[in-house]
Amino acid sequence: MFTSVIAKLLRHLPNKALKTPMVPLQNIKMKKDVLIETSVQRTPISLYYPLKANQEKLPVYLNFHGGAFIMNNKEMDDPYCRFLCNQAECVVLNIDYVKAPEHRFPKPIEQGYEIIQWLKSRAEELKIDMGKLMVGGQSSGANIAAALCLYLEEKGDNQPLLQVLSCPMLDFVTPHADKPEPDRWRSRYPQVANFINMCYLSEKEHAGHPLASPVFAKVTDRLAPALILNAEHDAFKPEAECYAEKLKAAGVDVQYELYNDCYHAFTHLGPKERAEEAWALIARKMKEVIKA
Repeated sequence: MFTSVIAKLLRHLPNKALKTPMVPLQNIKMKKDVLIETSVQRTPISLYYPLKANQEKLPVYLNFHGGAFIMNNKEMDDPYCRFLCNQAECVVLNIDYVKAPEHRFPKPIEQGYEIIQWLKSRAEELKIDMGKLMVGGQSSGANIAAALCLYLEEKGDNQPLLQVLSCPMLDFVTPHADKPEPDRWRSRYPQVANFINMCYLSEKEHAGHPLASPVFAKVTDRLAPALILNAEHDAFKPEAECYAEKLKAAGVDVQYELYNDCYHAFTHLGPKERAEEAWALIARKMKEVIKA
């Protein structure tokens, strides 16, 4: 009850990332809003189709927005989905996944998996090529994207062509007080981060579960290639570095990029020049794996 009340209050805080997008709002061929039935909850999604695309069937990228597992919605990523859609010449599927504490771990991961199955069943109708699936997200959304790749491996399903993890939160085991938090208020009050953990994880033992904390997963070279974007001044920097090294050691193709003088969620909050560089890199990497 307590966590639910506080989470609802936090959702009313202004979302700074909505005020000034880091990339210009682009025109696209079409934005299609759909409600998908899943066992978790009816899920709103938006499908973005690029202005220019030569293929009859297009690659598809699943986007998971950030928000500490408890807040924000898919519309915060509208400018970025439009940008990636046009620049990478693919369909971008933007997901309004369920939030904690109403829907705790592993519900968003299961929801993502069911959305992939839904896409498979409607690939012809949606004009997408499920052999060219990619996934990605920011912060908590990056956690879900990484976990979804691990979940697909558990299920014996095909891996995406690429997983894009931007400023990923990947470790629930290490107390936030032991992470290199640059923000003096969050550093002084690590119990705020602990509250978020309580919202997402219903049981303490879930913290070390590989789908909650991918840094503790047993990874193999079958996992999707990864593009990992990290910020120099980010409490989650060590866990992103750790996961990148873990994937590399297992034989996974990893491109790791550290953005100096940047903070958590810089892709959405700036500095603008570095954010633009990051989004351009993501789009280039997507095109690269699509054409490989």
